[in-house]
Amino acid sequence: MSGYDHAADGWRALPGAPLPGGLGIPWAKRVDGIWRYGMPTEADHANNNGVIHGGVLMAFADHGLSFMAWEAAERAPCTTIQLNTHFLDAIKPGEFIELRGEVTRRTRGLVFLRGTVGARDDQNVRDVGAVDGIWRVLRPR
Repeated sequence: MSGYDHAADGWRALPGAPLPGGLGIPWAKRVDGIWRYGMPTEADHANNNGVIHGGVLMAFADHGLSFMAWEAAERAPCTTIQLNTHFLDAIKPGEFIELRGEVTRRTRGLVFLRGTVGARDDQNVRDVGAVDGIWRVLRPR
């Protein structure tokens, strides 16, 4: 366990936007005008090696970047058309993970994003994943 108290550090739950597959409720925090998204990890998120399954990290990153794409598209619905994930370090059950991301390009129909997933303890954030992708903006025809 990390001992990090995300609620006391200003993170707020987003119960209206649960992660897919019963992975839990995402959390959000605005830092210097930029949204960050977080998720507490649990033992049932782990693989047979005892660390958080890569698919959990990918689903979390996709969900968080999708929030950012939605904001960049002026709250129009978006769908992921490409997601690249690079695993940098293992995540232990109980660690709080957070996504820091940015829009790198936006057109009328596409939003390009990249981000870093970190595992947080009381003092530091350790980078555990790098992600980038493309989201299609779904506009009425």
